[in-house]
Amino acid sequence: MQLTRRSLTMAMGAAAMTLLTKNSDAFVPGAAPAATTLPDTAQFVANDYQVSLNNARWHPMSKGSLNAVERYLDYKRRGIWQPPDLSSEIQQQVREDFAALIHANPTEIAYVNSTTAGETMFVSAMGFPQLKGNIVTDALHFEGSLYMYDALARAGVDVRVVKPCDWRIPTEDLARVIDSKTQLVALSMVSFVNGFEQDLKSVCELAHAHGALVYADAVQAAGCIPIDVRSSGVDALGSASYKWLMGDMGLGFLYVRQQALSRLQRTLFGYRQLDSFSYHAFPWDKSGHYPVDWKQLDTTAGFFEIGTYANQVIAALSFSLPWLQSIGIEKIQAHAQSLNARLRDEMPRLGYPCITPTESRAAITSYLVQDAEKTNAALRRAKVDVSLSEGRMRISPSVYNTMQDVEKLLAALS
Repeated sequence: MQLTRRSLTMAMGAAAMTLLTKNSDAFVPGAAPAATTLPDTAQFVANDYQVSLNNARWHPMSKGSLNAVERYLDYKRRGIWQPPDLSSEIQQQVREDFAALIHANPTEIAYVNSTTAGETMFVSAMGFPQLKGNIVTDALHFEGSLYMYDALARAGVDVRVVKPCDWRIPTEDLARVIDSKTQLVALSMVSFVNGFEQDLKSVCELAHAHGALVYADAVQAAGCIPIDVRSSGVDALGSASYKWLMGDMGLGFLYVRQQALSRLQRTLFGYRQLDSFSYHAFPWDKSGHYPVDWKQLDTTAGFFEIGTYANQVIAALSFSLPWLQSIGIEKIQAHAQSLNARLRDEMPRLGYPCITPTESRAAITSYLVQDAEKTNAALRRAKVDVSLSEGRMRISPSVYNTMQDVEKLLAALS
């Protein structure tokens, strides 16, 4: 009987991460060991090199994910068409895992190259810039997204950008600009700037009351706070895999609610969108429409998937997504919040006012910085890694970080 990831028993330690059966040469994407306590310092080596508190930028890869990538590459080295076709198997399983993570149906998930790629594709499929009506977004949305919407505004689209108030985007401020001509409300579920978290359900109820669709960038949410696309009612949601999903760059996911597909047009074409395809051009072909007949999938992938995607990253996710689920996203969230609570208390006393709303449930807290050069020098001397820009510092602890890591950062700044 052929083993698959679904049939392997959950086990702890190295035995679970070998990803190979004892008497088989076939790659098997392995079940993640069940982690019961956090922090899990054994699964990551990042802190062997520095105090890594910059996971919102990009997350270190776990030992289990690295092992899965190495096994995939060894499988490909031997010839990827040795039965079974494990590249196709892990693609389907990872699609199912991400769908389960956000409470979606796997048919509502498409692979894309990045979060930005997914948002751009979705906006194009809605018909912009030709589509009549307005777009509502806010200044705490991702900078790449704001570039796109400003470019659309310069092309003549009515784009309304809500300003932050006390480092928040109040739903009532969105309500003042959403009207019967609004086609799309686009926002970040969690802002990369300061961790502000939208009340996504309230935004969706507001937008839907005016007939608008809602897109949410979830790259700073997926994997570190619970997401339920069903209860929120969001129409589309995108994420990359190199942050809290613990994969790598070059692969992301786009969720589009099945009912929302009827409002979209197909602007992209690729073989992964096909349900069936037949030639009618060569002597041995059956008769039919020249040169080909085809039928598209009536799924999110049928609208947005184009060509090949990074199987090495998918292999990494074949470990990390089940591993995250085995821990529990609520437990991951609570761990980050416990570390951030200490930062919220102490950073203002050191001269770094917090600009993250107190109600935020995300793994990010951000602080104002008066002297970025001096602060950067202090952190470098202490080998502490955070995200530091002119005027702002973003700290983002994850599952492997300890309170000792937080104390090292505070000591460096004091």
